[in-house]
Amino acid sequence: MTSATDVSRQIPTWEVGCTASNGSLPVMEDKNDNVSENLSKSRIGKPPRNLPCMRHCSSTAFLTDPELDIGIICLKSPATENSGFQPIFRSGSCSEKGPKQYMEDEYIIVDNLHQYLATAVNCPVPGAFYGVFDGHGGIDAASFTRKNILKFIVEDSQFPSGTKKAIKTAFVKADHALADAKSVDSSSGTTALTALILGRTMLIANAGDSRAVLGKRGRAIELSKDHKPNCTSERLRIERLGGVIYDGYLNGQLSVARALGDWHIKGNKGSESPLSAEPELEEINLTEEDEFLIIGCDGLWDVMSSQCAVTIVRKELMIHNDPERCSKALVKEALQRNTCDNLTVIVVCFSPDPPPKIEMPRSHKRRSISAEGLDILKGVLNNDI
Repeated sequence: MTSATDVSRQIPTWEVGCTASNGSLPVMEDKNDNVSENLSKSRIGKPPRNLPCMRHCSSTAFLTDPELDIGIICLKSPATENSGFQPIFRSGSCSEKGPKQYMEDEYIIVDNLHQYLATAVNCPVPGAFYGVFDGHGGIDAASFTRKNILKFIVEDSQFPSGTKKAIKTAFVKADHALADAKSVDSSSGTTALTALILGRTMLIANAGDSRAVLGKRGRAIELSKDHKPNCTSERLRIERLGGVIYDGYLNGQLSVARALGDWHIKGNKGSESPLSAEPELEEINLTEEDEFLIIGCDGLWDVMSSQCAVTIVRKELMIHNDPERCSKALVKEALQRNTCDNLTVIVVCFSPDPPPKIEMPRSHKRRSISAEGLDILKGVLNNDI
């Protein structure tokens, strides 16, 4: 991975590169009484994503303090659509090579988009931009995309009035530019996941198997879909365009169904390819309930569920309120779980304050067992002796 030394530090709100981390955290386990069968299978390979959305992660290292325990039931706060909420962006990142021989991840952080763009573009305030790019076949494509994707977005004629179209066009433009760039190996490719926030509107664009997860009062809300070849919608698209899937790999070569670059697979520009560079977009309006965003490459999600990651980050924020330390905690945890890939994580908070403690309503109902029920219970226990 290219270092951050080639990037100007005159703009303190923009980070590119790798943040080293030290130390270790105890290994955490995902628990849910209602899904024990599925959970036992999740210990091998990628955690299942078809479990209930309230599934959570627990560990004695994180839950021994009752003052910090948020549990798995979250109280819904009053409607905030008309509250005048304005997000304040602060972020942290961590990127580690992990067990792989080379680092092929890249990322970008722009906490103040208006300052970064200066006056060249009419940009709503507040604004921010974040992205992770998981390269394969070398780092060329990931590095090129990280350096150019935001420029392609803001220079598009549709920006900022037609932001969705501008983002989709920028992904395709970046993909075609990779084909023309002589400095980029044609066998190099990258996934791309970006988050563009203008005012309270957040647009997530994803092509590949990185993932964006919103922390909403302790609940994990997935804002992107992993583009794996075996995913039903992706498999149907791939097969319709003449592609094949061998053992979960597109044409027996790639473990993702969408990526930028990889022109040795796509062939000529302009022709439809089973390997698509078109992103899927998700748009949401941020409210006071939306506490933070986690963006990570698949090295994190291969060994950790979305809900577990949200639980870790929320508890960390309640302790020290530092998104940088939160991202390091996720990377350390993934390394403890023996991830097999590079690790890159960005944590973005939408408020200067730590998440509030969520009070659990206490039940005032008294429960007792009848004399008949007690006799039945005694009988059962005696028969088991």
